[in-house]
Amino acid sequence: MADPRNLEREVEELRQLAHELSARIDRVEQTLRSQSSSVQQESAAWASITPAPPPAPPKSGPKPLPYIPPRPLAPATIPEADLESRIGSHWLNRIGIAAVLVGVSYFLKYAFENNWIGPRGRVLIGLAAGLALIIWSERFRHGGYRVFSYSLKALGIGILYLSLWAAFQVYSLIPGAAALVAMLVVTSGAAALALRQDTQILALFALLGGFATPLLLSTGRDRELELFLYLALLDLATLVLVTVKPWRRLLVLAFLGTLFEYIEWYETFYDRGHFPLTLGFATLFFAIFAVAPLIAGLPAEPEAKPFWAIPHVLAFLNAAVYFIQASVMIEDLLDKGSAWMAVGLAGVYAFLSRQIRPAHRETRAGESLRLLHVAIAVGFITIAIPIRLESHWIAVGWLAESAALLWLANRINSDFLSVFALGALSLGVARLLFIDNFYSARLLLNARMAVHALAIAVLALVAWQGYYRDDDDAGKVASACVIALNLLAVIALSREVSDYYRHAIAALQPVPGHGIPGESSHVRNLEIGRDFTYSALWMGYGALLMFAGFWKRSALVRWQALVLIAITIFKVFLYDVWQLDRGYRIVSFVILGILLLIISFAYQRDWLELSQP
Repeated sequence: MADPRNLEREVEELRQLAHELSARIDRVEQTLRSQSSSVQQESAAWASITPAPPPAPPKSGPKPLPYIPPRPLAPATIPEADLESRIGSHWLNRIGIAAVLVGVSYFLKYAFENNWIGPRGRVLIGLAAGLALIIWSERFRHGGYRVFSYSLKALGIGILYLSLWAAFQVYSLIPGAAALVAMLVVTSGAAALALRQDTQILALFALLGGFATPLLLSTGRDRELELFLYLALLDLATLVLVTVKPWRRLLVLAFLGTLFEYIEWYETFYDRGHFPLTLGFATLFFAIFAVAPLIAGLPAEPEAKPFWAIPHVLAFLNAAVYFIQASVMIEDLLDKGSAWMAVGLAGVYAFLSRQIRPAHRETRAGESLRLLHVAIAVGFITIAIPIRLESHWIAVGWLAESAALLWLANRINSDFLSVFALGALSLGVARLLFIDNFYSARLLLNARMAVHALAIAVLALVAWQGYYRDDDDAGKVASACVIALNLLAVIALSREVSDYYRHAIAALQPVPGHGIPGESSHVRNLEIGRDFTYSALWMGYGALLMFAGFWKRSALVRWQALVLIAITIFKVFLYDVWQLDRGYRIVSFVILGILLLIISFAYQRDWLELSQP
């Protein structure tokens, strides 16, 4: 029979061991918890973590180990390529293609010079190598190396074009028609591969090959009809392709390719005899690329955002290029015909601005494209005015345009058109101030004063509309227009004073060989009268402005009056006191003093309650 004391001692040892084991388990549990939290943080970006089960209720015995979920494996995704990887995987690849083409060309040249291979063998080797590269590239595409596969296809397509070019141009093995058909087959095959494999880069290579075909098959003869028909069909095919796939960069390439080949032909072959056909094809190209931004639509997917402006750039460049092309041809036959061309294009773009797809009209890109077409229309009208009109009629045209745009902007509530109205108004006023300062012998009732009056009326209209809008920017524009119209009025009246006295002085000039007694004193008196009239005019206009400022309670108008009166004060004290005769001098000072006293009295009476807080 066991000793009870030994049993008690063994039980006590077991309890102590259990206590130590429980403490160790607690430490292990804490360590596992910390590791579990770090694992959860690292794996949260890749997959959701199965929540840990709720902790078991506390027991007197050792705590069980917590549930530790397995760490999920990160998905095998390729991170976004940085600059280094893009250079390594894309640019070095393309440079490699060019290097291989150059190396093969040198090898073939060496082989040809040593007559290792005959002409037919050379062409057949090139065709076989091109087809083999295209077929071989599929193995890499299925293996996941898509970029390398497309590069091999591009290399193969390039070798096919070069082989066909050599067969026609170098060795004369095939006629031009056969070479054209063969190149069209290569282009069509490349386009079909692009559609089947849904890759834009192959479509770009196909389009490049299509535009290279006329250059490769050129014989130096004038084949305008065939060339431009081919380019038109190629552009239409590109337009159809872009309506199926969102590959809008193809439109830019097609536009630039067409423009390059048009200019190349024009510089070499164009003369007046080509005018009808050339203008017709230029118009056809313009029509294709004018509707392209509307038919192709606007990108909405995020990956297309860097290229969302392609329709906008294409619309602007197409309008500018066609206007230059047509104007150069038309001006050679019809004087100022480009003005009517500009007016016609303004109508075309006004019509196109209303043809934006309904699905795109509410988007930011769609609205910006619509406004761009409106801007192009307005721009052509603005260009037509100085081409068609002359002298002061140019300013009249711009001012009338600004008034019409302002009316339309107010009618449809368009701030965009208001900006163009202000632009046309600025052009008209600038020309009026700096260019159209022509001499007029008739006082007030003359063409120059009429143009000034028109400009003042348009400025007043802008100011009137701005003051009745709850918009800070509109208020600032209105204030600027008020300042401008008053400045323009003072300048216009001062010019009338100048012309009046110039005419009077010119009438006193002596006839050669005959003197006029007292002529010098008469001229001096007229010059003094002119200087006094300037002072009187400015003081009178300043007084009217001050009266209007008090009447309309407008600080802006009153400040303009104060500035004009200050300028008059400086003129009287610094110029008139030394230049005018005693009588004019007395009158100038008296009138100025009376005016200043009246204005001072008005401010002291505080009619506007300016001193009130």
